[in-house]
Amino acid sequence: MALSRPRTWALTIVVALTATIALAQQKPFEPQVGQAGKDVVWVPSPEETVKKMMEMGEITPQDFVVDLGSGDGRNVIAAAKRGAQALGVEYNPDMVELSKRRAKEAGVTEKAQFVQGDMYQAEFSKATVLALFLLPSNLLQLRDKFANLRPGTRIVSNTFSIQDWTPEKTETIDDCSSWCTVMLYIVPAKVDGTWKLPQGELALKQTYQTFTGTFTTAGKSTAVTNGKVRGTQISWSADGQEYAGVLKGNQIEGTTRTGSASTNWTATKQ
Repeated sequence: MALSRPRTWALTIVVALTATIALAQQKPFEPQVGQAGKDVVWVPSPEETVKKMMEMGEITPQDFVVDLGSGDGRNVIAAAKRGAQALGVEYNPDMVELSKRRAKEAGVTEKAQFVQGDMYQAEFSKATVLALFLLPSNLLQLRDKFANLRPGTRIVSNTFSIQDWTPEKTETIDDCSSWCTVMLYIVPAKVDGTWKLPQGELALKQTYQTFTGTFTTAGKSTAVTNGKVRGTQISWSADGQEYAGVLKGNQIEGTTRTGSASTNWTATKQ
């Protein structure tokens, strides 16, 4: 039985619409700059900034690099291309799948891994490097976790700084249109407290990688100046002498320098 013309048109429209929907469903996800996310909108780091982050983080095949809020995976893929194992934590599942596709295209799927998850709940204590592009509010919420990472862990941040924590190095890229500044942080060992030395007692008050305090010897207290912790390395000045050492658990093994003479010492946490 022949169909009437209106019914034929209706059937044609339905078939065409179904085909259009199927085609749209098959089209790979493409992110849009500024699209909303759980905690931030998505804005990609320029490739030259990603390159600078890898350089400042001194990423090598011995590293485990983590990107929190990894977006389309470019930081993770760049680290993997340098031979590092790398992990991206991203809340948007479409971005996770996109990152996996891009890693496959780059030939680094064995080194670049991506998981869907909340960056605030993520486990990243084994990271040796964090490569981040997060807002100051995000960084502030994560700051305590950063400070509790293994001493010497490097954090490279695109554009935004960690509140109250002075970066070890800041570089701005020439001939860069936007998001052109990279900061390097190095997680310091915890030296806050009282230490016993053969020469006397050292009382320190630490603020991230810097510290102040007093050095007491023979009943005389002297202000500690130029106190600095870089990973497990510690240095300070007191009463005209330069002190430098390496933190090993609850001890610091170091030397005191006065002019050209040096003396070895060990400090123990009280």
